[in-house]
Amino acid sequence: MSYRLGVDVGGTFTDVLLVDEETGSTWRAKTASTPSDQSVGVLHGIDKVCAEAGVDRSAVAHVLHGTTVATNAILEGKGATVGLVTTQGFRQVLQIARSFVPGGLAGWIIWPKPEPLAALDNTVEVHERIGSDGTVIAALDEEAARAQLRKLRDNGVEALAISLINAFANDVHERRLRELAREELPGVEISLSSVVLPEMREYERALTTVANGYVQPQVARYAGNLRTKLASEGVRAELSILRSDGGLSAAEAAIAAPVTMLLSGPAGGVTGAVWVAEQSGHTELLTFDMGGTSTDVALVQGAQARIGRETKVGDLTVRASAVDVRTVGAGGGSIAHVPPLTRALRVGPQSAGAEPGPAAYGKGGDQPTVTDANVVLGYLPTALAGGEITLDREAARAAVQTIADAMGLAGVEQAAAGIIDIVNENMLGGLRLVSVQQGFDPREFALVAFGGAGPLHANALGRLTGAWPVIVPPSPGVLCALGDATTSARDESARTVLRKLGDLSADEFAAIFRDLSESARARLAAQGVAAEQITYSADIRFVGQGNELPVTFDLSEGPGGLAARFDAEHERLFSFTLPVDHELVNARATVTGAKPTVTPLHLEKGDGDPVRAGTTPIYVDGGFVDAALYDRLKLRAGDVIHGPAIVTEMDSTTLVLPGHTATTDPSGSLLIRPTEVEA
Repeated sequence: MSYRLGVDVGGTFTDVLLVDEETGSTWRAKTASTPSDQSVGVLHGIDKVCAEAGVDRSAVAHVLHGTTVATNAILEGKGATVGLVTTQGFRQVLQIARSFVPGGLAGWIIWPKPEPLAALDNTVEVHERIGSDGTVIAALDEEAARAQLRKLRDNGVEALAISLINAFANDVHERRLRELAREELPGVEISLSSVVLPEMREYERALTTVANGYVQPQVARYAGNLRTKLASEGVRAELSILRSDGGLSAAEAAIAAPVTMLLSGPAGGVTGAVWVAEQSGHTELLTFDMGGTSTDVALVQGAQARIGRETKVGDLTVRASAVDVRTVGAGGGSIAHVPPLTRALRVGPQSAGAEPGPAAYGKGGDQPTVTDANVVLGYLPTALAGGEITLDREAARAAVQTIADAMGLAGVEQAAAGIIDIVNENMLGGLRLVSVQQGFDPREFALVAFGGAGPLHANALGRLTGAWPVIVPPSPGVLCALGDATTSARDESARTVLRKLGDLSADEFAAIFRDLSESARARLAAQGVAAEQITYSADIRFVGQGNELPVTFDLSEGPGGLAARFDAEHERLFSFTLPVDHELVNARATVTGAKPTVTPLHLEKGDGDPVRAGTTPIYVDGGFVDAALYDRLKLRAGDVIHGPAIVTEMDSTTLVLPGHTATTDPSGSLLIRPTEVEA
């Protein structure tokens, strides 16, 4: 027998899911993350889940990993020293950038412009020129190029990005420069713009290529270290990394193009949420993943996550396909504070993380966090992660009391309730970004809540958004790991076309996309994966427009069908269309392998009246009430839980508010709705 292992490393917890590849049976484990060396937490989690399943480590054939190592390198500014080679006359391409300043009116006055990932001192020019049609206008001066490369070597660059003007149309000079760089800078990782992003727009292409080089050495070290540690501990499995668009790639492919995995961690959660929600018959979803450090939200239509063409991490925006996930600095470890000047309570984005963690963890933390507030209000049991973490209620009360004192509140519960209200509003803002601000009504979607802290806040977020039912999956704390284990290998090919749709015959149109799909199919085959599904998309604009929209379509629809889909999307976003032709800017083909077999949970039929495990006082809506306690493992299909109630399990706790009802779906999910709607 062989097993697949899904691993998701978060800021606070590491989640592990083991899947029997023959039967689809699953086992789950949760352990504290180890920021100093993430492989320690990963191996501890593997030990726990293998012991739970009664199997040896050597039986694990595939390790599927969602990681934030590339994201953290960007956020913390701890990437490599990158050298940039560009065409003569374009040395300041990253400094000039685009004339867009975030923020409101006159935001440029207070906006600190971030430093480019490749310093100007480490940017060199080479004499060459390729035309926009791919013709060689000026040949590459190789001797001068060698001199420039030696300059970068003397500057101590750790990674090299090569981004020449119009290389998307002809990469001959970039490929030759790579050969020269291997001679002049041996051992330095090299990224080519014609490989990383073979599309027009020199700034976006250069920035994405530099970002690829910036995180590449760190990703290579992390993946190499993890593979070595796994092998030394008897886990001789193939390592695959989750991509930002929700697909998998082999570790070697991820190391070659780490810019495709900047949102690796959040993408796994969305994939898992879609899989679970489908079991209960829901395909229109808002996903809500609340962990210890942050909350990730996304919108899903027709069981397909919305894929964007930009990946945003901090101040950095690169051109790479990614699940349209928005991140809010709100998690269980988010620290509450009262600034002396305003005396207005704020929560986050600073987090206590895993070390020392919230005050309730008893690891030396003394600052009030969202977790401490939940403890004070009675929402959390005394143990988390299957007993691995014991909560100190008195330490939590002492921490939250500092907020009550700073605000002049009479009771610590009032301060705790204020913390919860504010963090809920913060997360509502994220949900509005992916719904209302994109033209979608959240009331037309179900809300899937997961992550260790998500089910505690899910019912309140349902009230704020009007999204019903609120779906709490079984083992919600390890759902990201489930997403890692249930996703498929994926590869993508793209290129710039710049042709009017009206000038393309159906055969020419189809040939462009079939060539791209064959290229992606070949790379996937090199990883030992057969293609199961091909998805086509394109960046389209009206002729004369400066910006385009990404549109997914069926190849059989032809140019006319693609134009119609673009018109519908343009109308939805901007409320108008234009009576002019359309221009095909970029074409893409995404090839996906087969999905693994995972057996859905199926509960026995119950009598609708679950057995209580007792009652506990909780503070809600300004006073204490008695909440019924339930053990989730003892729930059966059709069981109905009336709020106020608390449902406990190994990796998470679900809060059902007064006036709401949770029904247990046969697939194991809790479906929460207002009681009057349920009736």
